[in-house]
Amino acid sequence: MTASSSALAMEKPQNGVAGFKHLRHDILSGMVVSLVSLPLSSGIAIASGVPPIYGLISAIIAGLIFPFIGGAYVTIAGPAAGLAPALMAIMVAMGGVGDAEHLGAGYQHLLVIIFMVGCLQLVLALLKLARFAAIIPVSVVEGMLAAIGLLIMVKQLPMLFGYTGGDHPHEFFEFIQDIPEFARHMTSPVFGVAAASLVLLFTLGALSKKVKFLQIVPPQLIAVVFGVALGYFVNLGGINDGSFLIKLPETPFHGIHAPNFAALLARHDLWYAAILGVVTLTMIDGVESLATAMAVDRIDPFRRKSEPNRLLLAMGVANIASSLVGGLTIIPGGVKSKVNIASGGRTLWANFTNAICLIVYLLVGQQWINMIPKCVLAAVLIFTGWKMCEPLIWRHMAKIGKEQLALFSFTVLVTLLTDLLIGIMAGVVAKYFLNLLLCRQAVAASDDESVSMSGYMLDFFRNPVAMKTLENGELNLFVDKPLVCFNAMKLEQELSDLPIETKSVCLHLDSRVPLIDHTSCETLHYLIESSAHGEVPIKVVGLERMLRLSKHASSVHIASPIPAPQPA
Repeated sequence: MTASSSALAMEKPQNGVAGFKHLRHDILSGMVVSLVSLPLSSGIAIASGVPPIYGLISAIIAGLIFPFIGGAYVTIAGPAAGLAPALMAIMVAMGGVGDAEHLGAGYQHLLVIIFMVGCLQLVLALLKLARFAAIIPVSVVEGMLAAIGLLIMVKQLPMLFGYTGGDHPHEFFEFIQDIPEFARHMTSPVFGVAAASLVLLFTLGALSKKVKFLQIVPPQLIAVVFGVALGYFVNLGGINDGSFLIKLPETPFHGIHAPNFAALLARHDLWYAAILGVVTLTMIDGVESLATAMAVDRIDPFRRKSEPNRLLLAMGVANIASSLVGGLTIIPGGVKSKVNIASGGRTLWANFTNAICLIVYLLVGQQWINMIPKCVLAAVLIFTGWKMCEPLIWRHMAKIGKEQLALFSFTVLVTLLTDLLIGIMAGVVAKYFLNLLLCRQAVAASDDESVSMSGYMLDFFRNPVAMKTLENGELNLFVDKPLVCFNAMKLEQELSDLPIETKSVCLHLDSRVPLIDHTSCETLHYLIESSAHGEVPIKVVGLERMLRLSKHASSVHIASPIPAPQPA
């Protein structure tokens, strides 16, 4: 390969006008993504407690806005399954939740909350505060996502069984308790179609890593096509007046709803719930979005890195626009982004193509969309929820360390017993005390009486970089404090504000560093890996002399009581 062809092969596609040269890739990929986005966005809307059209509107708004603001490269934004339980809970607190065919009383208030979340995201982005999402420990984020996965799964059970009884419960353990009730009053043809679709999903999902076709055409799409055919064969449309099939309005974009600010302002009794809803959505939105963006960056074949504040800005604008036309909260989605990458998508124009395709489907393919059984969408969401909380994730956390598994499990349990916001807060507090305990162990092992534990309590929030020097183009950063999730963002800021003459970075971990927690350790590995494909390589000195609490590379590291060997 010649030097010029090698450089062309390494060229990183850019968004905006520069991305037009890759448009043929993005058009083809966007078309594939739209086929996944159609049923997934519809199902997420139903899981959130609104008719499917509002999920599709959200996906369209995201696709029309994100490419013009940027912040990421191959992420596909839209309504996310992870926010469905939160949206439903907010509507319950704000007056009532709806279903696949009707809007609840809390919906008009939810739109106001989404508008306020978008405005708050704009402010956070302009103040460049997206990095504060890194305060949430990785184990807590994973625990939050696992709890969301469990909530998604159980809340699909009535639709999966074709349950035609009374009102559904709203809490996790209530759904579990009512499973026998759902089974007793199920509609057999509906459950048969759902069960067959679910078996197909898990079978294809197990083969997806081995069969290339399933990486381009995902199991969810195949299961929906299969479910439509099977539902037609058993005549689901003729049962219970066709209520087991989704129904889009005859004129999809007519009669869209806008936020009713006056109605919420007049309800003083709902103000506290509204404020709590804004805080909950903003926190979950930010944490899940930035975690998803980072995960997508790691599988981007061009090794591009998202810009958190730019991404938050795009989310803010998209959420404001979505709320004004009756849509749901918008964040980057993992499933659709992976489909985009597997289909050859290169820039955010794939997101734009996805939106255009959805508009076309709504205008000319409504009769086909209305053939999708609700129970098949429930099966797709159960499969999605399972991937968020499957045993593989629990085993992975155990490999990183027993203390991480405990923190992960604690977050899951608290979230299921209370709500998402309390679960995250409880997990963060538990992480703080866990770090204090690990620091105490490290201090006790060092037998250094001059070290103060009270000092560490403050060091968790201080800049860990004590000094920096620049010599011959190499920037040396000297760390002498605990490196934990609460102050890792300060280190990332140091690494993002490099002097223009910097050619390489060396991060020196002082022997006085008592602890590097799992979140910071994972961040270090990510920075090193990312820098290997960038212009400024990063290396870490001193990590090798610390003790790991497990064999996993990203496990907690604590100071070793054995002094490092001295050179001869």
